[in-house]
Amino acid sequence: MYILVGILILAYLLGSIPSSIWMGRILKGIDLRQHGSGNAGATNAFRVLGKPIGTAVLLLDMAKAFIAVHLSHLQEVIEPQTEAWMILRIGLGLLAVCGHIFPVFAGFRGGKGVACLSGMGLALHPYAALFAMGIYVLVFLISRISALASLIAVLSFPLWVILVFPGDELSLKLFSVLVVLLVLLTHRANISRLIRGEEKALFRSS
Repeated sequence: MYILVGILILAYLLGSIPSSIWMGRILKGIDLRQHGSGNAGATNAFRVLGKPIGTAVLLLDMAKAFIAVHLSHLQEVIEPQTEAWMILRIGLGLLAVCGHIFPVFAGFRGGKGVACLSGMGLALHPYAALFAMGIYVLVFLISRISALASLIAVLSFPLWVILVFPGDELSLKLFSVLVVLLVLLTHRANISRLIRGEEKALFRSS
């Protein structure tokens, strides 16, 4: 039981590692939250810190939640491949996402959680996550607007989980819907800018 509690705490602490903030301070001498959109996520890291650092931030943020989900293997209280085990894995991933959005190591001001949710999705349902990522890439190549691509990709995620690659885990299906609600909540400002036509492209097409 102590191990179970420990991995829950560890999942949140993993998510709280503010990779974009630390890399911005170490490599550029700036606080990313004071530049660009003011967000500590991968998109703003690409915009302010550049593609190499932005790529590193993206991969690290995905890895945080991916590893957090797999902390489930360290406990022996809940039997693997059961509904309870899936609920535990979802809980671990969500704790990492919460840590990313509200990081204890960065004054509880973090990113919006899309990269973390992508890593979590890869750990929970690789096929659905990869197809949703494919949607993101397609929409981004057309629009160059990361927020729009993120929203459409996330909206497609429940379709992959529930309709295209259905499994037996009810908790995973409910999670796929919860992801949509979470991203809509954290992207309220982006949605308003998209409606007004004011959301900026991440990279200018040449």
